Amino acid sequence: MAISAMEAMVRSFASAHPADAARCLEGLEPAEAATILKRLSGRLAGSVTERLTPTAAGAILTQLGADTTRELLGAVPVRQAAAILQNLEDALREATLSGLDSDRAKTIGRLLQYPLDTAGGMMDPNITAIPIDLTVAAAIASLRRAQRQTLYYLYVTDREGKLIGVLNMRELLLASPRDLIEPLIKRELVTIPATMSRYEVADLVQRRRFVALPVVDSDGHLLGVVKPEEIIGALQQEAFTDLQKMVGVGEDERALSPVSMVVRKRLPWLYVNLATAFIASAVVGLFEGTIEKVTALAVLLPVVAGQGGNTGAQSLAIVMRGIALRELVPGSTRRLIEKEALGALLNGIAIAVVTGVAVFFWDGRIGLMIVITLAMIVNMTAAGLAGAAIPLVLRAMGRDPAQSASIFLTTVTDVVGFAAFLGFAVLFMPYLV
Repeated sequence: MAISAMEAMVRSFASAHPADAARCLEGLEPAEAATILKRLSGRLAGSVTERLTPTAAGAILTQLGADTTRELLGAVPVRQAAAILQNLEDALREATLSGLDSDRAKTIGRLLQYPLDTAGGMMDPNITAIPIDLTVAAAIASLRRAQRQTLYYLYVTDREGKLIGVLNMRELLLASPRDLIEPLIKRELVTIPATMSRYEVADLVQRRRFVALPVVDSDGHLLGVVKPEEIIGALQQEAFTDLQKMVGVGEDERALSPVSMVVRKRLPWLYVNLATAFIASAVVGLFEGTIEKVTALAVLLPVVAGQGGNTGAQSLAIVMRGIALRELVPGSTRRLIEKEALGALLNGIAIAVVTGVAVFFWDGRIGLMIVITLAMIVNMTAAGLAGAAIPLVLRAMGRDPAQSASIFLTTVTDVVGFAAFLGFAVLFMPYLV
């Protein structure tokens, strides 16, 4: 599609459907998207920029320079602006921040201190808190002046900004206007450290079910709040990201991402997959003479490898869920691996018996039935073990447990499956020829 036609589409969406306009821009090369974005009016451009994914926004704004980037981010909520700035090069980030309003730059700078997958990176810093030494009348007047979107609970701090407690609105309104608010404060409240991971925050939100949870630094200063809908959105995005990474797709790739991103993100892992495929082929090559003697082995090889792959994928999915939802308590790793291996063994026996009977009726050789039965049991057990162990090993190494786990799992199931099937065929060759 020509740029002019795409620009017309973006303009038509930008006013009423800015999210759709953002998706259109994400489907273009960054330079083309930047050209269109720059031609939009300031209000529309800011609205579309706000709805771009941080990665896509970073790539597009890099093409526009510090002045335009500063202008666009000036109209974007600070949390989204911080997420976008984290995807810019250091020089452009500093140049953009240096020209922003000092209060806004200071707020964004605080957010940039924390990774996006922590409470500090996910919090909304726009929050109203009242100091502890106010009277009831002064506190009510302060709340009336505050912006509504910054009011979640009536948080109370000391003069240094340290969170003291929370006020009950009913008690505040019923108290005498001249009374101090200090006796009305509820000091037992749940807080979140800014460094807490999104998974820990999600677990806390599920258990507490608050409208918002206050985020504090190591000294207890109130920094912002985390809202449940932000947690849900972040976890949904994380789940889709893990699915993509498991098969070697870039975490920031979208359905309409440009071809350059498709090639750049997927090609390295396709090379890895190619290398592992050669390893599996090399195993088959070791038994070339055996396959020439019994051609039925070549027909049944995909059956053994396929069942192993499915078994491993089941174990991998369960373990990845356990990691994501923090279901794995300390000391449970060994029990998890043993459980998955035993389950795969029992399923392997059941599937192997049915497969062996089917092969006997198809081929008529008892030897071939025994070979595929034993190979099925070995491969499915190994697949269950590998499916559980691979993400746990990656996590222990400090790597992302989802990163192309399925590629490594496929290598294990193919190599073990081919080696077991053809190895047993060599052992039982007198019964096959």
